[in-house]
Order: sequence, then C-alpha cells, then structure tokens
Amino acid sequence: MSTEDSHDDHGHHLPAVEDWPRGFGEASWWPFVTAIGGAGIYLAAALYIIGSGEDPLVSPIIGQAVGIGSIGVLLIGIYGWLYHAFIVKFWERGESDDHGSGLRWGMIAFLGSELGTFGALFGYYFYIRAGATWPPAGMPENLAGSLVLANTALLVASSFTLHWAEVSLKNENRRSFILGLLTTLILGTVFIGGQIIEYYEFIVHEGFTFTEGIYASAFFGLTGLHGLHVTLGAVLIGIVFVRALRGQYSANRHVSVTTASMYWHFVDAVWIFLVVVLYFGAEIGGAIQ
Repeated sequence: MSTEDSHDDHGHHLPAVEDWPRGFGEASWWPFVTAIGGAGIYLAAALYIIGSGEDPLVSPIIGQAVGIGSIGVLLIGIYGWLYHAFIVKFWERGESDDHGSGLRWGMIAFLGSELGTFGALFGYYFYIRAGATWPPAGMPENLAGSLVLANTALLVASSFTLHWAEVSLKNENRRSFILGLLTTLILGTVFIGGQIIEYYEFIVHEGFTFTEGIYASAFFGLTGLHGLHVTLGAVLIGIVFVRALRGQYSANRHVSVTTASMYWHFVDAVWIFLVVVLYFGAEIGGAIQ
C-alpha cells in the first residue's frame, strides 16, 4: 500500500477488521475492550445493590456474575493493551521520540481512568459508611496491625528504589539501574505475598470474609483491586528488568521505564489512601462511636 493510499484510508474510515488488534496507535481496539470491562464493574455493583434489599428487583447472583465477567474482560483488555504497547512495539523496534510521547500520554490517560475507578469505589464506601452502624459485625479487632504497616513500608520503599533506578539510568549508571529495578520487583512481590497472608489470617483465623457485610465487601473489593494493580505493575517492572539486562535502555532511551514508573507510583499513592481510609479510618471510627 502506498503512503498516499494509507493516508486516505486513515482519513475516511475507522480501523479495518484486519487491523485488529495492532495494540498501539489508532488501529487498536484494546482500550475499547478495557473500557467495556471497567464499565461492567460499575454495572455489576449497581445490580448487586439492587439485588441485596428486602424485596430485590433482581437476583444478587446476577450482579456477581456480571462482576466476574467484567473483571475477566477488563483483564483481557489490559493484557492486550500492555502487551502490544510495552512488548511487541518496543522490544524489536526500540523507542523513538514520536511514539514515546504517545505512550506517556496514553499512560496518563489510563491513570486518569484508574483514578476515576478507585474514586467511584471509595465514593460508594463513604456513602454507605455514613448510614451504617459502626463498628460493623465481624470486623477484625486489630485491623491496622503490624502486617499492614510492614506492607505499607515495603511499598513506599519500592517507590524510592524505582526512583533511584530512574536517576541511575539518566546518569548512565547501569549497575545501579538494574539493582534498583530488581529491588523494586522484590519489594513488590513480597508486598503481594504479605497481602495473601493477611487474607489468610482474616478469612481462616478470624472468619472475616467477603460476605460479612458492607465493610467486608468494600475491604476485599478495594484491597483486592489494588492487589491486582500491584501484580500488573510487578509484571511491567519485570518486563523492564529483563530488557534492562539486555541493555535496551540508556539515558536517552527510557520511555517504557518512565511510564512503568508512573504506574507504580500511582499504585503506591492509592495504597496509602486505602490504608488511611479502610484500616485506620475503620478503627478510629469504631473507637469514636
């Protein structure tokens, strides 16, 4: 196809079927798939609330089924989006300034949508929390214990080690860059393990499960969603780490390092807010009331 034909095609119609999914650029359908999954989570929450009353309009199972399906679609969309943007496009061709700027703005737009998602879920929690009896039945007594404090320290430290890695790369210190990435990856992995241990303690030893009430649903929903984000962030940093070992970054070539760092710092900030609201906020609210 000639340059002229390609230009005319891009100006007159939507991406063709044969272009799907190219992953990065105007022919990509992955952001659309991701958006459908995200919208389905909101729909599932609404269906679950409608089906949880004394005279439900729909079965609560419908909301749960829609939620599970929507999370699956969301994960598929995120996987396709990140795979084609971070791996296929850059692994072989490298990073030019042109699409590097697009990747940064794409990550900013993605984080904006993530901020809206977490903001909506916290909004649901605050709304229901305002009219609920507190402390709720089944809430663990020592919610903000040493484990959550240790997990928080690990995640905050991982942001510093990742920043150290970025600075080292810009200073052409390859050894410190790789060491910073490896340390960040280890801290993130240990954080995920700590959250799994926390779930085990709450569910098995204290009987605090997803079905215990509004607070339990909010707790496991928000912390689980955040844990998913940390896992995705660890995958991104793992990809960056492997590429770093292969010498694919330099002081002038680090777009995917920057975008992965933006995502990781965002996840870190969300966790701090989550701990203040769901852990300390719940305990302080129970003590006051």
